[in-house]
Amino acid sequence: MRIATWNVNSITARLPRLLAWLESSGTDVLCLQEAKIAEEQFPFEQLRDAGYEAAVHATGRWNGVAVLSRVGLTDVVKGLPGDPGYDGVQEPRALAATCGPVRVWSVYVPNGREVDHPHYAYKLQWFEALRAAVAGDASGDRPFAVLGDYNVAPTDDDVYDTAAFEGSTHVTPAERAALAGLREAGLSDVVPRPLKYDRPYTYWDYRQLCFPKNRGMRIDLVYANAPFAKSVTDAYVDREERKGKGASDHAPVVVDLDA
Repeated sequence: MRIATWNVNSITARLPRLLAWLESSGTDVLCLQEAKIAEEQFPFEQLRDAGYEAAVHATGRWNGVAVLSRVGLTDVVKGLPGDPGYDGVQEPRALAATCGPVRVWSVYVPNGREVDHPHYAYKLQWFEALRAAVAGDASGDRPFAVLGDYNVAPTDDDVYDTAAFEGSTHVTPAERAALAGLREAGLSDVVPRPLKYDRPYTYWDYRQLCFPKNRGMRIDLVYANAPFAKSVTDAYVDREERKGKGASDHAPVVVDLDA
């Protein structure tokens, strides 16, 4: 069984690449982030023609998450229970579904913007709500994973240059402690380092030739419980999908299970 996560940075802009990638990669379940589309405009029909059901939590121009599956899609939960909201709004950043034998959450963790910005405090509060929401599934016997754009680089090895991020979000002790909280809840990072190259980044800014120069970050993660982790047979970042015209600024992260 092949499960993946991908921040597509607009499903409208990326749809042809998405459909081609689903076919070529043989992915069974895909967690999407930054759909950037209203739910009623989501390309359900095109995905259905490709063999995938879709559950979507999206409201328009920003954010938006989805789960695509060709192995079943049930028990969908939209939104994060206990979501603290930002500026009085609960943003569409989390979606859960059961796909065959596996339970998944697709999450798009708040960016945080700047350390002294209210969005940073919201990010840490959102992480706490996520930890509480997944605790039950994390300790259960069913394979379970939280996949998505976490907007946190777990260690200094997950950014191309620590000096370039000094004083910035994504690398602060508080954000990394939030990830540690998920591990304490029974989840672990199941994409090992190194993979087929020393630093398997998942995100490269569009500006300043960051991708050709490999100035990236590993912020798209798969955190899973013990039954899921024990079933992993392979994992990789599909760096090729970041290449070429019209690519997202994120690459898909793929995990194979013996499920």
